[in-house]
Amino acid sequence: MKLLLLCAALGTGGSVQTTSAQTTRPAPIPPVTPPGQVQPVAPGTRPAPVLATLRLSPAVPGVQKVEVLSNGFVKAAHALILLPARDAAAPRALILATQSVLAAFRADPSLIEVDVSVYRKETYQGFGGPLPLLTLSVPRAQQRTFQAALQTGQYGRVWSQGNPATPEPELTPLQELERLPVFIGSQAELLRQRLTQATAQTRGGIRGGLLFKGTPTRRQVALTFDDVPHPLYFPLVLDALQRAGVKATFFVIGRNAQAYPYFVQDMVKGGHEIANHTFHHVRLPGLSDAQIRNELQSTNDLLTRLSGQPVRFFRPPGGQYSARVLKIAEGLGLTTVFWTDDPGDFQNPGVETVEARFARNLRPGGIILLHDNAPDGLAALPDLLKVAREQGYTVSTAGALTR
Repeated sequence: MKLLLLCAALGTGGSVQTTSAQTTRPAPIPPVTPPGQVQPVAPGTRPAPVLATLRLSPAVPGVQKVEVLSNGFVKAAHALILLPARDAAAPRALILATQSVLAAFRADPSLIEVDVSVYRKETYQGFGGPLPLLTLSVPRAQQRTFQAALQTGQYGRVWSQGNPATPEPELTPLQELERLPVFIGSQAELLRQRLTQATAQTRGGIRGGLLFKGTPTRRQVALTFDDVPHPLYFPLVLDALQRAGVKATFFVIGRNAQAYPYFVQDMVKGGHEIANHTFHHVRLPGLSDAQIRNELQSTNDLLTRLSGQPVRFFRPPGGQYSARVLKIAEGLGLTTVFWTDDPGDFQNPGVETVEARFARNLRPGGIILLHDNAPDGLAALPDLLKVAREQGYTVSTAGALTR
């Protein structure tokens, strides 16, 4: 018998699900097509807005589109290149990526950054599919010098699958973004979880390896972003946070960090907190213990190698977790973090709706959930930070809530 229970301890009214009073068994995970680059849209909400594009002159072979986006202050661009197998050698990919960067800056000199992702045409399935063949990132300040640095092998904002990539198991990427936390387990496990949440709601802080909210007596909130990093959105998110003087916690998908490692280093330089969102963005409760551990450990190892910092926090994709997930995460030194304020930016409800939801759920010790690749969240971000500041809140990281 399955139960679906509302959990008032979670600020958003999260749902908690149990399977039976017996031991929960992992469910098999069938292989499916990855979600692709189109952002999932929740039922009853608007389609994602169509992004502006640049026309390159002269045209660069293989370029499918060059999208442009603004955070209200500055603009960035991302070029998508698809190469057939006969042209998919790394040197050819790098030449075309370089040409795309130069052409994009010529087409719009006001861009603060141009990022490029080169994929094999035959295997391309979008941003959530097989990793790119090569990625390149060029901030405006480096547009005149990056070519010489590339030639000497000293340019740090390029990544290539020249070396064998980490084999990826057949796992199901989660096509739904975070809405409500869902606990999957037995009746006894559910009761223990409800008690932990009730205590956390009253006192705040880390309880049983979980962080549901910070201290309720302090006007301080944590700003968190899931599904990081995206090559078009992420530079604009960083810019908006820098302008506001705010530090955030970024829950990073390991495979994204693998393809765009320089963005992880940008987080460190900006003083932000790097956290674990699994390697493949999969539902964890249905995996075996070994699969769960690998999803978390491989992401920890990669992020630590790129950042030079230990990883303290973890958020399960889709908010789905179980006692097994929590035990394994805690064994790896990770605190599992949820949220109290979800403006639903991934639903594309409109900037005004995102702002209204944010203001309605703002509370001491709150944890705000936004997404790295949500247009409405990016557009609303400056106003969200302004509202919090006007109401006397300090906006910082999840780690800051625990101090």
